[in-house]
Amino acid sequence: MIDLILKKKKGETLSREEINSIISGYTSGAIPDYQVAAWLMAVCFRGLNDDETTYLTEAMMYSGEVIDLSAIPGIKVDKHSTGGVGDKTTLILGPLVAAIGIPVAKMSGRGLGHTGGTLDKLESIPGLQVVFEGHSFIDQVKKIGLAVCAQNEHLVPADKKLYALRDVTGTVDNISLIASSIMSKKLASGADAIVIDIKLGEGAFMKTLDDAEKLASIMINTANKMGRKLIAVVTGMDQPLGNAVGNALEVKEAMDTLQGKGPKDLTEVCLELASHMLVLGQKAASTAEARTMLQEVLDNGLAYQKFEKFISAQGGNLDEFANKYDKPTAFTVPLVATQSGFISEVFALEVGRASMFLGAGRETKESSIDYAAGIILAKKRGDYVLKGDTLAYLHTNQKESINKALEELTKAYVFQEEKPEDSPLILKTIV
Repeated sequence: MIDLILKKKKGETLSREEINSIISGYTSGAIPDYQVAAWLMAVCFRGLNDDETTYLTEAMMYSGEVIDLSAIPGIKVDKHSTGGVGDKTTLILGPLVAAIGIPVAKMSGRGLGHTGGTLDKLESIPGLQVVFEGHSFIDQVKKIGLAVCAQNEHLVPADKKLYALRDVTGTVDNISLIASSIMSKKLASGADAIVIDIKLGEGAFMKTLDDAEKLASIMINTANKMGRKLIAVVTGMDQPLGNAVGNALEVKEAMDTLQGKGPKDLTEVCLELASHMLVLGQKAASTAEARTMLQEVLDNGLAYQKFEKFISAQGGNLDEFANKYDKPTAFTVPLVATQSGFISEVFALEVGRASMFLGAGRETKESSIDYAAGIILAKKRGDYVLKGDTLAYLHTNQKESINKALEELTKAYVFQEEKPEDSPLILKTIV
């Protein structure tokens, strides 16, 4: 291991066998944290080339179980988002593309910090289960075309261990390490093709288009080398996606969107991502054709019917959900504008943090969450408001959290005299 640390420190290229030995040794406990930490820092300074990134992805992918989806007919297309605020796209994309015949067998995670998790959102629905026994996961996809489950603890154990070490050694922000972490999980989950939603902006991990393009390029090269297809779509995350931030609130907004009543920005991002999924799944020859097909299943109700079947199949009760969250929380507090003007910014990070303070997110992995808590944005970027107008509504059951959340949410809003230029939602598509 010392030789491999020195080799990367000098900027030399590691072979497949050498990277395999690092990952297998670290996963088994034969190589200690401090040596892998030294190697990771050398990687951050010297980088990994395309081949090394592929070898690392492959080694992590095969460090545990690999899901076999071959029993499910058709091309299995997965979607991954690099994380954002109000990003409930999985809840919409799954039923939307499944209604057109693309099987969706998706493993999702939980939220941490200011970003939300798909599983937490789904579990706000009474009775809904995300843990499957035996072949029931694949059986559900074969039956109704859609299932979402918790990430298997035996899937890519190397990544879980490596990410925890990166988190405490300042080695998270290397693009090759980010790409291999994402790709190892996606490929181990059995997808034939993948659409990656790379979030860019104040509320996202990627802050520049150049970095987003680099990440996309590395992931596309890695996917191609491993016999998979991948398309990356760079989408904006300077402000939250949609109007709802918080678990049950986001489920309601996803349901509205599947019935054609969702916010314009959320609907647009979902249609864009879904259109690429249809092309990869060979259900449409072009994204334009795909758009027409997607709009049709939104308009005729088939997408929402697929959502209802999916929730029911996993034990969820939408009637109980509606009754439970009819009056969502004990306290509903408005944030009012202290000045008049156009809203030039609604910083996603601050909105996400405020929602977390209200109980909607986890400050640590051990934190419990309140499914009902969160924020509804009444005004967003480009809107004109008068002093005293309501900018947002805060929902919480924790009275003591209100002032802290209000203070944080106030920081999210920036005003100016002139109407700001429109900020594009879809920044770039990389194939």
